[in-house]
This record gives sequence, structure tokens and C-alpha cells, in this order.
Amino acid sequence: MAMTKEPPVIDSRLLVMLHMQGVFQPAGWLDIKEQESEVLRSQFGYGSRYLARHNTVELDPASLSFGAYGAGCAERLLLCDVDLKPLDGLTLFGAIRDASPDAWGRRVIESHMGAPLNSLPESVYLRHAGSERIGALDFRDTIHETAPTQKPTSIHRLQYLIEAADRIDQGLPIPTSLEDIFDAGTSLGGMRPKVTVADDDGVLWLAKFPSQGDRLNVPMLETATMWLAKDAGLDVPEIKLATIGGQSVMMIKRFDRAYVKGAAGMEVHRTHMVSSLTMLGCTEDQSRSKNYFEIADMIRRKAPIHKVKSDSAELFGRMVFNILVSNDDDHLRNHAFLHSLGKESKDGEFREQGWQLSPLYDVMPRPSIGTDRYLHLGVGMQGRLATIGNAMSMHGRFGLTKVSSTAIIDRIWTVVREWKTYFESYGVDGKQINLISPAFRHMDMLR
Repeated sequence: MAMTKEPPVIDSRLLVMLHMQGVFQPAGWLDIKEQESEVLRSQFGYGSRYLARHNTVELDPASLSFGAYGAGCAERLLLCDVDLKPLDGLTLFGAIRDASPDAWGRRVIESHMGAPLNSLPESVYLRHAGSERIGALDFRDTIHETAPTQKPTSIHRLQYLIEAADRIDQGLPIPTSLEDIFDAGTSLGGMRPKVTVADDDGVLWLAKFPSQGDRLNVPMLETATMWLAKDAGLDVPEIKLATIGGQSVMMIKRFDRAYVKGAAGMEVHRTHMVSSLTMLGCTEDQSRSKNYFEIADMIRRKAPIHKVKSDSAELFGRMVFNILVSNDDDHLRNHAFLHSLGKESKDGEFREQGWQLSPLYDVMPRPSIGTDRYLHLGVGMQGRLATIGNAMSMHGRFGLTKVSSTAIIDRIWTVVREWKTYFESYGVDGKQINLISPAFRHMDMLR
């Protein structure tokens, strides 16, 4: 009887770079042991020059934290050349996983390489994610490899990018005339088609397209929902709704990029960004067993002191908003943290560096006829049950009093209860309003 040959185990080494104040700096080496598309294990070693820098940033607050190894950790790593491993249950560091393309970005890379779905080693996805990946990390084969030099795809190419994304969505080949999708769309996560484009001023925007088989006008409804969240007082990035070739396109200004005036003109600075999945040091499979107040715990532990109170209240407000609009796609990768460098504020006080809650993103109501509804993450003492009473049961874990948490609920409900009026003012047509209507419930159903 013939023996089935095991696929080979491949060892890959990648240099991990971090974009710091406009310049890529080598942070350390990532070693990955892979078998086909499975990561068996990985380890990382910080570079001594990186550790000796001023304002050094922990790449992964959980698995690559300096403080996790005791006082004087940076000095000991510098002297001992310590290789670090992911937390229990992880084969790849969370921050590395965040910088790797997710479902849509992988499909674009696979289309470019003519590879089957989810068939490539993780190291290949990391290498080919492109210069506009989320956050501030980049990956090279050697120290001598230069930084990516391609310019972001122009916003004026959107109609062609929609056509290319539609072909990828259908599993069709991409003609030469549409190949800039391989630069614009490889770095991004989520299931839905999207690309990064630059406007005439060089500002980067994430463009989210319709998908094959959509019953709802998702770009229009997601845009309206985000505008509703902004009107309810939540932290929402700049968002526009465009019509390209008769199709709605949601445009979101990239909040992981900063624009700084330099000697040679405007410079684009990347901001290091990690998901709450990384902050909590857990796997995708463990996400549904986590809850909002565990994210609030991380805010208290990792955020700059001046951001703890406001970020905790913001997180509570987002949880309430998700309950009111039936957004159950609120998993840990849809909550993120941005790393801010310490600097002097306008009032002359020094603002220390740390991790702060990113602006809100990926919020889409889900119509349902069910009476009891649940979020992905735990809400309160009754688990994931999406009710205001359940949210109030753990308000103290957000650092809120009963009075302050009630005030947040009242502020958001005052807007959301008038959602139809708001959606009409945003230009959403009656058909789409009727289709999305079952996602919104009366407060009496949420006690």
C-alpha cells in the first residue's frame, strides 16, 4: 500500500519593519514554520538597535510586550538576544496577523498568483500585501531590500477597480488594463470587495464596493449607519458616499495614516494599529467567548491616562449603538487600537504614549425577525443578549456610574429612535429603508 507523502515543512524568515515618524525602521526578525497554508509555529526577536531607540513601540502589546518579561526587559533583550513566542493557543503573533491581509486581500493575491482559495503560506500573504496594508508594519526578505515605492492608485481609477473587484468576486481572470487592483486591493481585510485609493491631495481613502448577490445596498446603508453613529456622538472617521458607474461606493478616510508637512511637501506617516483580538491575546475561535468589558479592561491597562475615561465611555456607547441597530458583526477584529506617541499638547501638558481606541468602523445593521437578538461579544451578566438592561448590568467595568451610563444610552437612543428621518436626510431611498427596518427595534423590546 502506497504511503501518502506529507507536505514539506518550510522555514521562512522575514525582517519586520515599523514605520516611525515617516521612516521605516527594522524592528526584528520573524521566523515562521509552515506546512502548506498552516502556520505551525513562529518566533520573533527584537533587534538591538531597535530596542535602543527613543520611543520604542511594542509591536504586539500581548505577546511582544517588554513589560511581560519583567523590569529592565528591554536591556535584557538587548543583551541576551531573546526570541519571543506567541501566547498560548497562538501560532502567529497577533500584530503580525493584523498586518496580514484577511479574506478579501487574500483573494486578490490568489487571483494575481493564480492560486486556489486560501492555499498559500502565510509568509507569502505577508510579503505580497503591498505598501498600503493596515497599520505601520511592513515585511522584507533582507535588510537591504528597499521600501515599496509604488504610488497609491488614483481615486480616478475607481470605476475600473470596481470592474476588477467584480471579476475577482466571480473568480474571473483580470485583464492587463485592470491590474492595478493588485496594488490597491491586496492589503485589506474583511469579506467584502474594497481598495485603497489616493485623492488629488494624496490623502488615502478606503473604498468599499457592492458584492455579488447583495440584496441590500450595503455601501449606502453602512454609510448611513456610520453617519447615524456620528450624529449620536460616537467617534467616526470622515466618510463619503460616491456613485461610480451607477453603483454606491462607501469612502472612508484612512485613520491609520497621518499627514505631516515636510521639507519636500506632504508626508504620509503610518500609525501602528492592532485589533482587540491581539490586545486580548486570543485566537479567532475564542472571540465569541470574549466581551466588551474585557476590552474596557485593556483600555485601563494600555491607554494613556488622559484617554482612559473617554475611550471607556466611547466603547460603552458603541456597544449600546450595536444593540440598537442589531450589528452582530462586532467581533474582536472590528475593534482596534492605534498607538500614539507622546507629545506636548496645546495646553502645555505632556501626553504620554500608549494605545487608544481607534475610530469606529465596520458597523452594518442586520435585519432579523427574531425577538431575542445577540451580539458577537458579551454585553453583560446575561452574556451576549442584546438588551439595554444587559448592557447596564456591567456599566461599572467601563468606569461608569449608573447616571453617566444612562446619559450615554439616552444620548444615543435620542438619535437612533429617529433613524428613518436621519436615513431619509442622508438620501437613502424608501426601498432600502424598508429592507433594513427589521434591524431597528423599539426601546420597549430592549429592556
